[in-house]
Amino acid sequence: MTRLHVPVSLRWSDLDAYAHVNNVEMFRLLEDARITAFWTHPEAGEDAWPTAVLETGPHATSHTLVARQEIEYLRPLGFTRTPVRVELWIGHLGGASLEVCYEVHDGAARFPRTGPTSGGAPYAKAATTIVVVDAATGSPRRITEAERAAWEPFVEEPLSFRRRR
Repeated sequence: MTRLHVPVSLRWSDLDAYAHVNNVEMFRLLEDARITAFWTHPEAGEDAWPTAVLETGPHATSHTLVARQEIEYLRPLGFTRTPVRVELWIGHLGGASLEVCYEVHDGAARFPRTGPTSGGAPYAKAATTIVVVDAATGSPRRITEAERAAWEPFVEEPLSFRRRR
């Protein structure tokens, strides 16, 4: 199973009074990783992510909407100058939506963009359901063949979360 390994830098302002990444800021870290992994970046050129196939900017013909998010905090993440490793994969690839799964791990000076899980205990795990919509109508649109082809190599089992009783 292959995952995307996205480096995300922490900001000093991400910390709360307890000196760890605030719960709201954790969602920002995940958003940063998701944007890096799935949205086109014209300046990336040959360095583009293999999954970065969604158009961006005010003239994009498609938009994405967050339909659902869930996160489970497993241990506090303190400040580090080394970017953390956000591992992403797709837990479900539907007709007009996808479930992006994440684990936040310790980073390293350098690590490959894709590969198996790095292992170790994650700081958090999360899932976001994204709906792709037509920019003109605001209605869900089908995932294109090119998008599906770029994303299918990264489909694996979705996360399971602890449930409240």
